[in-house]
Amino acid sequence: MAVNMKGRSILSLMDNTPEEIRYLLDIAKQVKAESRAGIRHQRFVGKTLALIFEKRSTRTRLAFETAFAEEGGHPIFLSIQDIQLGAKESIEDTARVLGRMVDAIEFRGFKQETVEILAKYSGVPVYNGLTDLFHPTQVLADLQTIEEEFGRLKGIKLVFVGDGRNNMANSLMVGAAKMGMHYVICSPESLRPEKWLVDECMKFAKESGATIEFTDNPDEAVKGADVIYTDVWASMGEEDKAAERRKLLQPYQVNEELMRKTGKPETIFMHCLPAVKGEEVTFEVIEGKQSRVWDEAENRKHTIKAILIATLL
Repeated sequence: MAVNMKGRSILSLMDNTPEEIRYLLDIAKQVKAESRAGIRHQRFVGKTLALIFEKRSTRTRLAFETAFAEEGGHPIFLSIQDIQLGAKESIEDTARVLGRMVDAIEFRGFKQETVEILAKYSGVPVYNGLTDLFHPTQVLADLQTIEEEFGRLKGIKLVFVGDGRNNMANSLMVGAAKMGMHYVICSPESLRPEKWLVDECMKFAKESGATIEFTDNPDEAVKGADVIYTDVWASMGEEDKAAERRKLLQPYQVNEELMRKTGKPETIFMHCLPAVKGEEVTFEVIEGKQSRVWDEAENRKHTIKAILIATLL
């Protein structure tokens, strides 16, 4: 059956079937090939995209703005200093106004509830550019990067090492469960995903043939890993916990010794960026030959363009 995502929002990959994720990845592959060949389209001429940012951004903002603008669309950047979101005006009312003026909305901020309200009341596609709970556009870029490296997703062993309850650990678990991967979260027991999310992902895994595991032993976790993934130890908004996290997560640093313990020289390293080199990952690993973080960063643009194409055209 043909996939049709026109008019849909992307709030997390929880709401997307494996077929829909595959559809987005196939479009991303196509638009990346077009970009490499210097082929330019004007798919979004006459369309506008509102970009709402509570949190700072490099890759998310650049990816959305360039993906939309080079296709002839008009992106409008709106920080919370620029608009009344949740201040003098409710999120619902902001959503209603935006929905009458723009073709789509991207939101990057703190609460998952905010992006869900925007989607409910705006009447246009809404894209989650990051919340404290999920980061679906990043995971699509991660899946594209892994598939480019290994030629497949099913059966690939992906190990997330570090803060196992942050938005990346959550989102990778969803993506891996949907696409039949072997996903391991290696973290202290106190930093694990919420039970309701694990339970949902276990259901997805049963359907796809995926495996989801949890451990606090990095040496055991990385054995046979195709991909080792990490993220900062203190996410945006958690700066007050940085010292505590450094002490707790130091044994989970990704370094050359841990990379060797996979037993596979072809293992790659991934990170959503920005990275604190010398904390969650050493300089030698992130700048080394096994690192794919720059391919991963570029693929943010191609997968975001794929989302825009699939939901607006």
